[in-house]
Amino acid sequence: MTGRIIIADDHPMFREAMLRTVQRLLPDAVVQEAGDLDGVLALIREGGEVDTLILDLRFPGLTCMSQLVDLRQQLRRTTLIVVSMVDDPALIDQVMALGADGFIGKNIAPDEIGQALLAIREGEVLVKFAPSGLLPLDTHTLTARQQDVLRLIAQGKTNKEIAKALDISP
Repeated sequence: MTGRIIIADDHPMFREAMLRTVQRLLPDAVVQEAGDLDGVLALIREGGEVDTLILDLRFPGLTCMSQLVDLRQQLRRTTLIVVSMVDDPALIDQVMALGADGFIGKNIAPDEIGQALLAIREGEVLVKFAPSGLLPLDTHTLTARQQDVLRLIAQGKTNKEIAKALDISP
């Protein structure tokens, strides 16, 4: 048994697509859906451990970041994956600092979303999104450690691989 997975998104079309993706990747999972935070909380109260919560950041009922902290505390053993159109690195960093196990942008290819879901469920701390606008990077302003990280990113290394190579936490 793969476990219980809740897909929480207010857009029925995206929820359906995510449901099909999860069912294809994890056919033994029990997949439930919610269109707002009250629906998520009702599913949680139903009982049974929630293995994974896939949560849209811009979601009816989710009005402040402290609610994300509350969900994390309530679901300590649950893999919490935020899926959103948000592409602001500062906001994504905040979401990760508040306890999300991973962040997946809705603007990446469907097969990449599936790969990212599986990687996060396996314990990889992952942020995967396609920024809408990238600024040129002046590598001369980076510290030596930042340059090391950038070099490993350019080699296609994962966060976990980078952390291991540099002997730092992910």
